[in-house]
Amino acid sequence: MAHVVTQARGFTLWLTGLSGAGKSTLATAVGHELRRRGVRVEVLDGDEVRQNLSKGLGFTREDRDTNIRRIGYVAKLLTRNGVVVITAAISPYRAVRDEVRREIGAFVEVYVKASLDECVRRDTKGLYRRALAGEIPQFTGVSDPYEEPLRPELVIDTEREVVGESAARVVDRLVELGYVREAADA
Repeated sequence: MAHVVTQARGFTLWLTGLSGAGKSTLATAVGHELRRRGVRVEVLDGDEVRQNLSKGLGFTREDRDTNIRRIGYVAKLLTRNGVVVITAAISPYRAVRDEVRREIGAFVEVYVKASLDECVRRDTKGLYRRALAGEIPQFTGVSDPYEEPLRPELVIDTEREVVGESAARVVDRLVELGYVREAADA
């Protein structure tokens, strides 16, 4: 019995947004759906990368850019080897996101959007509380800027839809862009 490939080629799905916007949750849901369709997927979660690949980096602009370039480099290697890479990293600065897009080529940017108030409300780690109290310097969205994407391939508003709906919209957009085939074609 032949295995049906539902993936046209490797690509990077870059999820960007504030801490607590829902990037990791969405990455998990989209990854699950793509794997269900037989697609090879690796998720590069910003928190995990910080712990393993970028340990020792701080949160200055230079260090954040270095972290994003490292994520981008790993994503590029996997992408060119036919793997779908889903990144879930704040990646607050537009210029380095655009740089990584140029390096990778097969790149789909998704702005995972939630208001600062909603992110504060969802703050399971207590990071916003500490940042708003001045205990965490250079915290994105509080004391450091987040530069929204200007032309993302998709915007997901996690305040207005549930994760299953958002994941389906991401997969539908990937089909529209030709990165993933329709499930019925599999």
